Amino acid sequence: MIRIDDLQLFVRSAALGGFSDAAREADLAPGQVSAAIKRLERELDIRLFARSTRSLRLTAEGDRYLPYAQGVLAMLRDGQEQLHEERSELSGQLQIAAPSDLGRNVLLPWFAAFRRQHPKLTMRLFFSDRVTDVFRDPVDVAIRYGPAEDASYVALPLAPNNRRVLTASPGYLQRRGHPSSLDELAQHDCLLYLMRNRVYDKWAFVVGGQRRVVNVRGPLQTDDADVVRRLALEGEGIIYKSWLDVSEDVRTGRLVVLQGDWLGDPTPLSLVCPHRKQFSPAVQLLHQLLRQKCEALAATYPGA
Repeated sequence: MIRIDDLQLFVRSAALGGFSDAAREADLAPGQVSAAIKRLERELDIRLFARSTRSLRLTAEGDRYLPYAQGVLAMLRDGQEQLHEERSELSGQLQIAAPSDLGRNVLLPWFAAFRRQHPKLTMRLFFSDRVTDVFRDPVDVAIRYGPAEDASYVALPLAPNNRRVLTASPGYLQRRGHPSSLDELAQHDCLLYLMRNRVYDKWAFVVGGQRRVVNVRGPLQTDDADVVRRLALEGEGIIYKSWLDVSEDVRTGRLVVLQGDWLGDPTPLSLVCPHRKQFSPAVQLLHQLLRQKCEALAATYPGA
């Protein structure tokens, strides 16, 4: 008889690319994971993984079997969630990491309202532009910009159609003028910040359906994207940031969108969990709230 625990270890080993990582995640010895996979292989009478001293990969049979294993586990999880749908109010601790600007200026009031709705829930908030490692850092979930690049974690969409946008303050534009083309950005003060430990000075756009990258420069750089937005509000230069970050400033007239024959680069927003075990009732409800609000904001993008 196939054991559910063996199926779970098979799915996680496939996602993480190794028995050791799956064992670490499940707080088991690597030998226990290896034994579970061998037991599952005996039950199925197939070889799931091709093993060597340096690598581990799914066999053709393992690759075909994987979606069935995932489906079984998903059905069991859905059944469990259905049984506990009427559980008591949320409690415990929820630890969330988010980008600095988005966290402080957009998400924070939503987090506060969410906690007021669930007074027995404790929330710990970490706002930083450092990309949080959801496997090693002390967080339950992370709010993250960019496409999901790693199949080892679960990425739940919040604003899949969000884009970057060029903006500047009315004072800066009155003093320096509006750039009429992307080439003219080279003559302007562009405010730069660090992204993934490097200065984000290559701004990508979509022009005529093609992606175009423009090299920019400016007199001010910072390791905090929130500071860049504040400098733009002070009239210090042009910024290129997520529409979610600046939409309120544009709505109130503090920043002006620079429009031309270009679209901002796509920058989807997701809620990231290390694995489905972290998708607790608190995370589910928070995801529903954030997705509703973020999608509504993203829909107001000038090019939408």
